[in-house]
Amino acid sequence: MAKLVVHQDKVGDIKKMLSICPFGAMEEQDGKLVITAACKMCRMCVRKGPKGAVEYVEDAKKPSIDKTKWQGIAVYIDHTEDKIHPVSYELLGKARELAQKAHQPVYALFIGYNIEKAAEELKHYGVDKIFVCDNPALEHFRIDAYAGAFTEFIKKVQPAAILVGATTIGRQLAPRIAARFRTGLTADCTILDIKENTDLIQIRPAFGGNIMAEIMTPNNRPQMATVRYKVMDAPARSNEAEGELIKLDISPEAIKSRITVEQVTKKPKEKTIEAADVLVVAGRGIKKREDLSLLRELAELLGGEIACTRPLVEAGWLDARHQVGLSGRTVRPKLIITCGVSGAIQFVAGMNNSENIVAINSDAQAPIFKMANYALHGDIYEIVPQLIQKIKTGAKI
Repeated sequence: MAKLVVHQDKVGDIKKMLSICPFGAMEEQDGKLVITAACKMCRMCVRKGPKGAVEYVEDAKKPSIDKTKWQGIAVYIDHTEDKIHPVSYELLGKARELAQKAHQPVYALFIGYNIEKAAEELKHYGVDKIFVCDNPALEHFRIDAYAGAFTEFIKKVQPAAILVGATTIGRQLAPRIAARFRTGLTADCTILDIKENTDLIQIRPAFGGNIMAEIMTPNNRPQMATVRYKVMDAPARSNEAEGELIKLDISPEAIKSRITVEQVTKKPKEKTIEAADVLVVAGRGIKKREDLSLLRELAELLGGEIACTRPLVEAGWLDARHQVGLSGRTVRPKLIITCGVSGAIQFVAGMNNSENIVAINSDAQAPIFKMANYALHGDIYEIVPQLIQKIKTGAKI
């Protein structure tokens, strides 16, 4: 980082210098002028103070990295046992898109045990090389062992960019790998692009979704980004199996773990809003907790699930697993019906890729109407019962 250097012999009247700083970031200590941590680097003291009293010094530029040594767009294949998480297919589709633009190959990294058969399936999704690290020591996810295998892959293959699903495992693994290589990691990207020189353009909502931040790490390799499930489009499965499957030999020392798995208890299967084709979303327009039963009935009639916005979770009306938005879940249903949802940008960012959006709101100026396919202006306590009745009688809506 750049810094300000004070040359005490040229300061002169310290009190006059103190009056120059608009942030009060300068102090007199033992007869010397000192710049404190409150400094905003506005450089007013450099411009307005005595010539040479304060000097702005930039750090030496970091040596440029040889980008030709880092080639390929890699995707970490997230899985439970040998079942590949759908987000991995979505990332393979995006990787292929980026690779074509930058003229790069697509790699897949698959870490686990008895996974070679599952790895063969990846050949149907446009992967050039599938690196498989199959070892009994990797049967269960242990962060240190998986990080060791991941690290060896990067050292041997040197991919220019790595995409990881923002799953429970991905969110543990990606930061550790980024720290090991002292590279950047952009979490929960919603848009990815790339330059021909393989610089990855990572875009994600920031400041509560009020802006879209464009982030790049042009002088670091590998570049890393995590992406939530349902944000990208999954490619269609090709009938032809293409690509090369490569066994990645990892030294036992690299995947040695200090963690012992004593027992694995499988979590009971539960319905999630991410997997639902139909969602009925409750917003601030719901007056009391008991009224959620009305929306539940609508959701059940449509074969869907009930979801909500953040205020309802904070009120304790629904579990956080039902929340849609930046701080909740990203969804992409075939049909989403929002009831009393204003459409704040934080909420919209989590559902704007839904196929059909029906918005019900009594506020004609509600932002949700701008993106809705069907806008119903009115009281949800009048409209929803009518929808329920029409569905029950089989009448056209």
